[in-house]
Amino acid sequence: MPKILHQRGKCIGCNLCYEIWPVRWRISRADGKCTLVDGIEKKGVWQVVISEDELSLNQKAAQACPVKIIKIID
Repeated sequence: MPKILHQRGKCIGCNLCYEIWPVRWRISRADGKCTLVDGIEKKGVWQVVISEDELSLNQKAAQACPVKIIKIID
């Protein structure tokens, strides 16, 4: 199953990932950065396993990220 890796600490809060797929991404009111819904933090990288149904939209979110901090691993 695919996995999303998100380096939240480097997020600039552009909100593109949220605009593309608000089911998996949220904007934090505390700091304005994007948060990976259901993500688990491991050594500064947030991770979550996703279904194949979500893969396409999250790939679009990763490609749209201007700081390239979202990675999709198959």
